[in-house]
Amino acid sequence: MRVGSDAESATSDAAYVRAMLDAEAALTRAQAALGLAPAPAAAAVTAAAADTARYDARDLALRARSGGNPVIPLVADLTAAVAERTPEATAYVHRGATSQDILDTATMLVAVRALEPVLADLDRTAAALARLAAEHRDTPMAGRTLTQHAVPTTFGLKAAGWRALVLDARDRLAAVRATLPAQLGGAAGTLAAFHAFAEADGTADTEPGLGVRLLASYAAETGLAEPALPWHTLRTPIADLASALAFTAGALGKPAADVLMLSRTETGEVAEGSGGGSSAMPHKSNPVRAAFIAATARQVPALASVLYGSLAAEDERAAGAWHAEWQPLREALRLVGGAARDAAELAEGLRVDTQRMRDNLDVTRGLITTEHLAAALSALIGRDEARQAVSRAAHRATREGRALEESLMEDPALSGVLPKERLLELIDPAHYLGAAGALVDRALRRPAVGKEETS
Repeated sequence: MRVGSDAESATSDAAYVRAMLDAEAALTRAQAALGLAPAPAAAAVTAAAADTARYDARDLALRARSGGNPVIPLVADLTAAVAERTPEATAYVHRGATSQDILDTATMLVAVRALEPVLADLDRTAAALARLAAEHRDTPMAGRTLTQHAVPTTFGLKAAGWRALVLDARDRLAAVRATLPAQLGGAAGTLAAFHAFAEADGTADTEPGLGVRLLASYAAETGLAEPALPWHTLRTPIADLASALAFTAGALGKPAADVLMLSRTETGEVAEGSGGGSSAMPHKSNPVRAAFIAATARQVPALASVLYGSLAAEDERAAGAWHAEWQPLREALRLVGGAARDAAELAEGLRVDTQRMRDNLDVTRGLITTEHLAAALSALIGRDEARQAVSRAAHRATREGRALEESLMEDPALSGVLPKERLLELIDPAHYLGAAGALVDRALRRPAVGKEETS
């Protein structure tokens, strides 16, 4: 489902190592910007962090077991790399920080980078759905409720609804991405070590605002948002990201579920541009992209529940709650990334069979328009009598396998009430589309990025 996607690459082991190194280098540069570290030290740490080939993710993971996180062995390797270049700069590697500062910041960097292709794929999907909605603005099809034919709708309105969900997802992800913060608090969220080092070195003003200024400098160096507080056990950023990812999975799951239903052999109203084959049945063309998206929609909410559970984190640093986030957050990013890619391909290649839609509208021989008939006849014979007459005719038509208009014309209560031409017009599904076209037009006025227009 997620294999080969840009999001998978952006959340790989190597990507996490790269992000942790970026976080460490940014920390030293931020301190240098405030006079808490020499500029050559910042340059040395940044250069050593850029040499990613020397940091082995598997080796870091194995060594992380002893300390409980991969930052501890990473700092050891980074310090060794700095020592080879500029030995006097080793004192400024990871200075004042705690492991969670680096790993949380790295996680935010990974999320920001992984969401970039996701947002691009959502834009592609929305653009393709806008084209489908405009092209099929007035294409009638059966509206279905509780699996049964209800009243006519249009495929354009269905596609416009899909697009609205995709745009809702994009807006949520973009908003969350813009607010993902750096993490810096030191051992217990007070930034005390940075003050202590500054005081011991006499390298900078040690007024109480030093730590706050460092936090701003660090956020600027990482390119992440500046947090109001260290958030070691205040996991709002993770919960917000989890919410946006779960919503996106579900939002993409809706069109996928519809495509799965509409592409059934007996329905045949849409088909994937290039479906998947079967190992046993040569005739099959399976809607694999829709199936993958639907599978993602069922998994990500469960992953999000774990991330929400980590909000209940004890003390100033939690044991277990933080660690529980690592795997489900990465998997959620990957799954949503794969689903967004598949949604773009699905929307861009979707084949629409308008004739099959019309044929399916006629399957019930006019029964799909009984609401229209009852409303039109109410003005002529009264509401209750109209509903009873249409109900009798509908049941008779169903029981005898006849067309609805024949049954209607035989009903005593309707004798001479309507000419046959008008009756046939009322039974034509294309004449009962309500405001579908206007709703499509309204939906398409919503820009691809930003809030919906209200005019």
